[in-house]
Amino acid sequence: MKLGIIGLPQTGKTTLFNALTGHNQPTDASAGRMEVHTAVVDVPDPRVDVLSEMYNPKKTMYAKVTYADIAGLEGSGQGNISGQLLNHIAQLDGLIHVVRCFEDESVAHAAGSVDPARDIDSMNSELLLNDLIAVERKLEKLVGESQRGGTDKKINARQTELFERLLEILSEDKPLRDIEFTELEKSDLSGFGLLTRKPMMILLNLGEDQDEVKGVAAQSIPVVELRGKLEMEISQLPSEDAEMFMEEYEIEEPGLNKMIRLSYDLLKLQSFFTVGEDEVRAWTVKRGANAQTAAGVIHSDLEKGFIRAEVVSYEDLTMLGGMSEARNEGKLRLEGKKYLVEDGEIMHIRFNL
Repeated sequence: MKLGIIGLPQTGKTTLFNALTGHNQPTDASAGRMEVHTAVVDVPDPRVDVLSEMYNPKKTMYAKVTYADIAGLEGSGQGNISGQLLNHIAQLDGLIHVVRCFEDESVAHAAGSVDPARDIDSMNSELLLNDLIAVERKLEKLVGESQRGGTDKKINARQTELFERLLEILSEDKPLRDIEFTELEKSDLSGFGLLTRKPMMILLNLGEDQDEVKGVAAQSIPVVELRGKLEMEISQLPSEDAEMFMEEYEIEEPGLNKMIRLSYDLLKLQSFFTVGEDEVRAWTVKRGANAQTAAGVIHSDLEKGFIRAEVVSYEDLTMLGGMSEARNEGKLRLEGKKYLVEDGEIMHIRFNL
């Protein structure tokens, strides 16, 4: 999965990116200058740590999430995101909107003052207006195709009805992420990267001495508060120094860990595990995925030749102490290809090609 970090200039996007990834990208990128930096990050999961202690494997692998630091958004509210930048954002699975809440006289705010509520509205309007323009263009294209008679009339009529519905919703200043679509409609929209359909999280970037933000109305999407600069400083310290630093600031866990887990949750993902002496590994699937689909995440051959999945819950395995014990206690189950995988289950795939 790939999440884009977006926001107005001087909001702390790159500071957050550096904190998440351990990179040291310059934090002075200018609005309008197309820049995208990406990095892959482990999803913190204490269950992986426990399983690794149990099996002492040669290799331990966590689930992964890719973050992209995207510079170039101005939030003008005019729907003028450049084509190149728009293409990058359209390919992302979700968005993290970083909103500046800290005061710093040495770092000028793009709009002249710090106002989180205004900046949230500004970015929402920017994304919505870009979608509105894209939908209007698609409708113009569909009308042209209908007049020329070059496309299937039923497909054209169906898509015209769909995009007219999108136009009506967007014209009411409503994003598309909460709208339910049929499988056929999802197919028609695939490859059409509407920005307000993407899951989004708002990250309120606090100053080092800030504990909360006032004046931000409740949002229909997840909102996280994080002291970005402080988190970056912690992430770049040796582990022992980082622990002391966190104790001083009374931080039980890096806020970044929570944000990464929320990123994972934002996209409706879950983990299942494979265990053994060679490797303990977390694998990522969509919620509601069946056992055969999960097998394909491990390897396409396992999906093709799927016979059964041996399944045990994380709680049962760790309580009983191993697969043999779980089998003896009747906690290790055999499930078929349509079985819906639950978060945290340990699986072993039986297959034959």
